[in-house]
Amino acid sequence: MKKSPILSTLVLALVMLVSANMNAQKFRGLDKSPMDATFYRTSRNAPAIAKVVYSRPQLKGRDVSSLAKNGEVWRTGANEAASITLYNDVKIGEKPLSAGEYSLFTIPGEKEWIIIISKDINVWGAYSYKEENDVLRVSAPVSSGESLEVFSITFAQGNLYLGWGTTRVTLPFSI
Repeated sequence: MKKSPILSTLVLALVMLVSANMNAQKFRGLDKSPMDATFYRTSRNAPAIAKVVYSRPQLKGRDVSSLAKNGEVWRTGANEAASITLYNDVKIGEKPLSAGEYSLFTIPGEKEWIIIISKDINVWGAYSYKEENDVLRVSAPVSSGESLEVFSITFAQGNLYLGWGTTRVTLPFSI
């Protein structure tokens, strides 16, 4: 009995399709510094006023000051520089800032951190940071709290909070 070339071709195509899909289903493991996002809203159902997207490094027995060095520009997280999207004009500290998309950098210090909003977006780390592209710089006081293993950012009570280890940074944020 003779095999049909069309049938052989169809069987081969089916085998290739199934094996290609098996490889396509493999996913990477969990990122060591997974991305997260936090939103600023005036109430649970209100539209977002701002959103911060950042990666969350872990201390893993290290000091915050060895990862976010005092006096040096830091990407405010891991991997890409943190991004902040403002859906409304806001005040950060007492300084006005127009709606738009920006990068969020910081310069850690013992008593205060400098918060930097830059017009450079979609940048990896702080390697290409340029001070001339700063849109806003404001000082934020440092306090201490319960230890956090993973770097975290949140909005609450009209403030933007950064926390890592026992370090807490509070920045007034309003519309």
